[in-house]
Amino acid sequence: MANTKEIKGRIKSVEDTRKITNAMYMIASTKMRKAKAELDETRPYFEHLRREIQRIFCKAGDVKSRYFYSDKGEPPHKKGGSALLVVTADKGLAGAYNMNVIRIAEQILREKEDCRLFVVGEYGRQYFKTHGIPIEKSFLYTAQNPTMRRARIISHTFLEGYDSKELSDIHIVYTDFHNGLSSEALCERLLPFDRRDFQIDEGESLKTNFEFKPNAGVVLDSIMESYISGYIYSALVDSFCSEQNARMNAMSAANDNASDLLGVLNTEYNQIRQAAITQEITEISAGAKAQRAKRKRDAANCKEGQTLGRNH
Repeated sequence: MANTKEIKGRIKSVEDTRKITNAMYMIASTKMRKAKAELDETRPYFEHLRREIQRIFCKAGDVKSRYFYSDKGEPPHKKGGSALLVVTADKGLAGAYNMNVIRIAEQILREKEDCRLFVVGEYGRQYFKTHGIPIEKSFLYTAQNPTMRRARIISHTFLEGYDSKELSDIHIVYTDFHNGLSSEALCERLLPFDRRDFQIDEGESLKTNFEFKPNAGVVLDSIMESYISGYIYSALVDSFCSEQNARMNAMSAANDNASDLLGVLNTEYNQIRQAAITQEITEISAGAKAQRAKRKRDAANCKEGQTLGRNH
């Protein structure tokens, strides 16, 4: 059974750990709020881009673009392999955040034979490297710092491979942050896009006439380059917010567990301390009783000796 010194050491260790988890919780909360604010500032621009794409399809429905499936559902080209962008974190301590993404990525890699793997995040890079899965390219310093500049770098890499027909389709696996309430790891096709995703609701109408120069296809392709960058940036920020939210939940659970453990340890410490005090009181009482008994025996022996002396 542990003594009070050992238990006090464990209590101090748990308290120190709880200070660390509290600090990590606050840091994750601050990072998440900052990232969401930056995304909210840029989101209107990309929503406007989406609106313009819808207008182009509405006014020039037969427009052809290398970034979209045809009206019959045929891909722009079938040459080249597939590309998979996997967005993980640079660190752990975020619950099942990283593994949820990696499981989906592994399933896709099993289904697609010719699939090039692109990774964002040190956790994913180390995981695939350890498991002998080749990585085409790893985008460093992006998971902890999702900016438009880094999103454009990733977008340029994919567009270069797609336009040269080295890649026929591109998918992205990331964690979607649903309005700050929940997170879900999912896989979405980045390229090519489906025209049906840009249809305008039947209740809406566009009365303004547009003139496209040199033609609607060139205008659409020009807009799509910026839209793809925004799409990737949104996925990076969603993943980053989901990571911080998962870390907050993990640290909150760690804090709760630490509090429960401290309650158990304090109870055990008090019980051992009380038992030690009771033992000391018992020993003192037994010692005092023994002393009284000794004094009585000594007094009795002294009295008996005096009686024998008088008799002689």
